[in-house]
Amino acid sequence: MYGLQVYREVRARVRQSAFKAITSFHSSRLLHSLPFATVNVEEISGSRPGEVQNLVQGKWTGSSKWNTILDPLNGESFIKVAEVDETEIQPFVESLSKCPKHGLHNPFKSPERYLMLGDVSVKAAHMLSQPKVSDFFSRLIQRVCPKSYQQALGEVYVTRKFLENFCGDQVRFLARSFAVPGNHLGQQSHGFRWPYGPVAIITPFNFPLEIPLLQLMGALYMGNKAVVKVDSKVSLVMEQMLRLLHDCGLPVEDVDFINADGKTMNKLLLEAHPRMTLFTGSSRVADKLAVDLKGRIRLEDAGFDWKVLGPDVQEVDYVAWVCDQDAYACSGQKCSAQSILFMHENWSKSSLLHKMNDLAARRKLEDLTIGPVLTFTTEAMLEHTNKLLQISGSKLLFGGEALENHTIPPIYGAIKPTAIFVPLEEILKDNNYELVTREIFGPFQIVTEYKNHQLSMLLDALERMHAHLTAAVVSNDMLFLQEVVGKSVNGTTYAGLRARTTGAPQNHWFGPAGDPRGAGIGTPEAIKLVWSSHREIIYDFGPLPQNWKTPAAT
Repeated sequence: MYGLQVYREVRARVRQSAFKAITSFHSSRLLHSLPFATVNVEEISGSRPGEVQNLVQGKWTGSSKWNTILDPLNGESFIKVAEVDETEIQPFVESLSKCPKHGLHNPFKSPERYLMLGDVSVKAAHMLSQPKVSDFFSRLIQRVCPKSYQQALGEVYVTRKFLENFCGDQVRFLARSFAVPGNHLGQQSHGFRWPYGPVAIITPFNFPLEIPLLQLMGALYMGNKAVVKVDSKVSLVMEQMLRLLHDCGLPVEDVDFINADGKTMNKLLLEAHPRMTLFTGSSRVADKLAVDLKGRIRLEDAGFDWKVLGPDVQEVDYVAWVCDQDAYACSGQKCSAQSILFMHENWSKSSLLHKMNDLAARRKLEDLTIGPVLTFTTEAMLEHTNKLLQISGSKLLFGGEALENHTIPPIYGAIKPTAIFVPLEEILKDNNYELVTREIFGPFQIVTEYKNHQLSMLLDALERMHAHLTAAVVSNDMLFLQEVVGKSVNGTTYAGLRARTTGAPQNHWFGPAGDPRGAGIGTPEAIKLVWSSHREIIYDFGPLPQNWKTPAAT
């Protein structure tokens, strides 16, 4: 178990005074060794709640009220968030309005900022490479969004590698221009990447460090000033990361950080008029924002992500393990999680499902390989399970039960890793399709089977899906791969025997396809697409042709 649970055992075995002495010494040592940190991970609890502030116009501030966050593991009020209400947004509006449309820097203005941000990336990457810093953020992620230590550490690792990718001159390389010869001497056209100026970033709870940090740095690299809102349940992580960035040389005025509910943030967006907003979250909110902001938005919304197992059965142990990771790591709370598995009938005859059952049974709350679901209650997930089991031919493969012997509060969900089989013919029926393809952001997946002659039915099922984020085609049969990849859409598709739907690192594009509003994250292409627009400047110096005369009117 991670730190807080260890300390609870200590509380039960030693006098309260001795425990206070231990935690006081540990706290002072930690805060001394991490000068940016304002919290001690092990101390965050109902008796010592962590506090999250706002950052606006270069100053950390509170608000008129504090929102209390419940500990996902025991229900204690363990974090206090200074949430801004609708009457307190004016400083944020004014801060964004101070940034012009041409940004904080661009290829013709303050180019030294490209170098400054490269240096910030160097220092921040070095900080995250230090075991005590990576451990601090890994455990902080675990506290607010319970997942295994390895999963939390992986998030910190990807964040560090991203920063390493954009050290030194790599930031200004993002703004690389091109030139095309003109029609006559002295004429050339030059294409530049141009910032939007004031922008907004809204990110969810499930990756409290990686998603907001990668998008924020991309926005800054291209010359924008950002206001960042992270889900209040986990915003403590990004607040601490911003303090680290300030320690690494990031100007405090470059980023505003706001804690607010959805209604207040919507009002801020409408009044501040950011030139671009990046939203990662639900499709319902994404569609509303797209209308409210008149299309000035990039989205990474819901992902009902699929995996197809081709006809060539091999390495069953490995494929079963990847299926387990894709569906149930982080308790299924990844936008890339495996939501539905299409098995060729050859896989049904193998030991795959048996091995998936055994792997799912290994997951336990003690090491957070299974844990609280922060956006669905237990009752809601079990109700969805029962509705699916009413479909003709469906059956429960494993799971379908609430977790036992825990103190997870009822506002969150807690179920065993669950898989339900639904026949492909039934999935395609109009009265079933919407129910079967509803995304459950938890440890939950649909499994189905297809035969050779049913491949067209499978492809029809994929075509009808509205979210196209990640996908996997598990096969080394090249003709089969070509058929499925060529007739599908998903923006991040893994193909081959080792294909997966989750675990996206920093070294390739991650984002949806098939939607002009789609955002990407992590790569130079993603940063340039999301955080800059194209500007063409045509130089035309002359000279004029000899004996030029004013031509006739046309």
